[in-house]
Amino acid sequence: MRSRQAIRPAPPGARRPASFRTKTRTSPVSATRYLKRHSTDTKQRAPQRTIRRRHHEGRGRRGRPAGGIRTGTSHPFRIADITFHLRLGRAGKTCARSSSGPRHVGTGGRLVRILGINAIFHDPAAALVIDGQVVAAAEEERFNRRERGKRPVPFSAWEQPVLAAGWCLDRAGLSPGEIDLVGFSYDPSMVLPPEESGLDDPWDPLRTEFAFHAPGFLADALPGLDPDRVRFVPHHVAHAASAALAVRDRACSVLVCDGRGERHSHLSGRFQDGALTVLSSQPLPHSLGLMYEGLTEHLGFLRARDEHEVIALGAYGKPRHLDRLRAAVRVHDDGGFTTDPIPWSELAPPLRRDAGDGHATVGATVPAAGGPAGRDPRRGVRAAGDQAAYGRALGQAHADLAASVQRRLEEVLLDLAWWLHERTGDRLLTMAGSTALNCVANTFLARYGPFEDVWVPPGAGDAGTALGAALYLAAEAGDPAWAMDGADLGREFDDTAIESALRRARVPFERPDDVAEQAAEVLAEHGIVAWFQGRGEFGPRALGHRSLLAHPGRRANVDRLNDVKGYERFQPLAPMVRLDRAAEIFERGPIPSPYMLFVHDVAAQWQDRIPAVVHVDGTARVQTVNPVEEPLLTRLLDAFERRTGLPLLVNSSLSTAGRPMIDDVRDALELFGAAPVDLLAIGPFTVRR
Repeated sequence: MRSRQAIRPAPPGARRPASFRTKTRTSPVSATRYLKRHSTDTKQRAPQRTIRRRHHEGRGRRGRPAGGIRTGTSHPFRIADITFHLRLGRAGKTCARSSSGPRHVGTGGRLVRILGINAIFHDPAAALVIDGQVVAAAEEERFNRRERGKRPVPFSAWEQPVLAAGWCLDRAGLSPGEIDLVGFSYDPSMVLPPEESGLDDPWDPLRTEFAFHAPGFLADALPGLDPDRVRFVPHHVAHAASAALAVRDRACSVLVCDGRGERHSHLSGRFQDGALTVLSSQPLPHSLGLMYEGLTEHLGFLRARDEHEVIALGAYGKPRHLDRLRAAVRVHDDGGFTTDPIPWSELAPPLRRDAGDGHATVGATVPAAGGPAGRDPRRGVRAAGDQAAYGRALGQAHADLAASVQRRLEEVLLDLAWWLHERTGDRLLTMAGSTALNCVANTFLARYGPFEDVWVPPGAGDAGTALGAALYLAAEAGDPAWAMDGADLGREFDDTAIESALRRARVPFERPDDVAEQAAEVLAEHGIVAWFQGRGEFGPRALGHRSLLAHPGRRANVDRLNDVKGYERFQPLAPMVRLDRAAEIFERGPIPSPYMLFVHDVAAQWQDRIPAVVHVDGTARVQTVNPVEEPLLTRLLDAFERRTGLPLLVNSSLSTAGRPMIDDVRDALELFGAAPVDLLAIGPFTVRR
C-alpha cells in the first residue's frame, strides 16, 4: 500500500488521521384507487420478496460472475438485522443482490430487455438496457415539466415515471409486455419503522406502502407489463451500479453518499467483474446528505433542490465553525460516521423563504458572481457587495456557515475515501449519490485523495438509480459490460419534426449553411443563444445539447443569463472549452471533465479575459468538449474563437426559473418567446428575435 504522503499533498487544515480517533458506534391510476382495488389485509397486500433467489449457475458472459453482492467479514451493514433476507455469506461468498432473483426469460433464456425505474424520492426517471447496452435514459421532469419531477414527500411516492418509461420503450420499439425485467431502485423490505431508523418522519410508512405496490402501479400505467417481473434493487446498490458499471475498468472502488436510502445514507464497496462487495455502510439517521439539506433549509432555500446554491455561497465565506462541526460530524474506524444534530441558529440567523419567489428576506451582503478574481478560497471573503446591486438576503454569517459545512463535508468524504482505498488498493474511485453532485468536494477528493482517478456519472443523483438498477440486473444476468461515452441518452427530434413545429408556430426561421457559424456570430456580439441539438442530456447538467450560451468576456453577461434563469446573483456560471485547450486555461481539477462535475482554478492570465465564468474564489466548473464525440460543439467553439480569440463559451442549462431543462421543440419555442434570448439554434434551423 502506498503511503498517503507519497500520493497527494495534505489538504488545507488537515489533521489526518484525526477522523479515526472516534471509536466505532454500535401514474394514470391514482394511488387511492389502486390501493382500494388491490389491498386486503396487511399481510396479503405487501409481498415481502423474501424468497431465496435462484443463483445463476456458472459464470456470465465475458467471465463475469453471475452472482450478487459480496460482503467482507467486518461489514458493518448489519445485514443480519435486515429484511434483505436472502442468505448472506462471509467474505468470498455470493449473496443476493435484488430482493428476489431474476428468472431466465426472454430470447434464448437470456435477460435482454431491462427497464430501470426510479420513483420513490425525487428525480423520477426511467432507463432501458438491452443486451447490457443502454438504449435510452430520461428524467420524468423533461416530460411533465415539474422541476425535479416531484417533491420527495411520502405522499408522492406512488407516482411513477410513466412518461419517461413510455418514451424509453418507444425509442426501442417495444411494448411493455416485451420487457423481461424491471429494476426498481428501492427495496421496501429493508425499511425500518421511523422509531427504529431515527428519522423524524411519521409518514415514512406511507412511502414504504407505496413502494410495495410499485409493481402494480407500473402495470396499471404501462398496460401489458407483468408486475411479477419487477425486482426491488436496494437504493444505494443502484447508485453504486450507476457509476461502477458505467466505466471500462473491470475493477473499481465505489463511494455512495446521499440523504437516505431504505435504512442507510452511505455505501462503500468494490465492483469486480460486475459483482459488488459492500465494505461499509452508515445506518440512518446519520447522513451527510440530510445534514446538507438541513443547512439548505436554514439558509432560506428549498431543501432537496437548492443545495447547489449553498455550495456557491460557501465560496464567499471562511470556515469559522469548523471545529464545532468536527465535533458534531465524526468519522469512525469502521468506515462509517456520526452526524449529530447541529444547532444552526446558533451559528447563523435563520432565513425564511418568501412565498412569492422562494428567496430569503434579510439584508444582502454577498456579492454577485463574476466579481474580482484571484482571492484565496481558503482565506475568507472579499468586501460585501451593495445590497441594491445584489439584492439577496444573505449575510457574512450565512456565507461562513456554508463554507464551514462544505469544508467539513470535504474532510469526511476524504476520510471515507482513504478508508476505502486502504481496503481495495484500486486505481479508480467511482462516486454516486446526491453528494457526488458537489463539484467542489469532488475536486477536493481528486486532489487530496489516494485514488489516481475519480469518476462521477452525469446522472449521479437519484435519477441515475434508474440506470443503475437496470445495469445491475443486466450484470446479474451476465450481459456484456457497457461503458458510458456521453450523457446524451435522452430524446431527439429529426429535422422534419423540428421544421413542422416551426411552421405550426408561424415563426420566421431559416436554415443557414452552418448553424454553428451563425450562432458564433451572435455570441461574438454578446447575444444569448438557446442551443437545442441532438439527444437530450441525462442528469442535471446541460452539456451542450440543451444549453443557453453566452460570451464569457463580459461580466454583464452573467446578469443577462441570470435574468433568464432566475439564478441568485452570487451563483456562478460554467464554461465549456475544447478538451485540447483546457489545460492552458484551467488548473488543479481533473481533465478531461466532460460532465461538469469538478471545479478548476482559472489560470491567472485568463481571469480578466473570461470574467463571466470565474467565481469569486477564482474557480470555474468546467465542461471539456471532445472534438471526436462532439463535432458540432467543436465547430461552434472554433467559430467563436476565430471571431473573439476566446476558446470557450458560457454554458448554462436551457431553462427558466423554477422549471426543468427544456427537452421539447414546443417548449424551446415558448422559452424563446418569453425570455430575452437573441437566437434559437434548433437542429439545423435558426430563429432570430
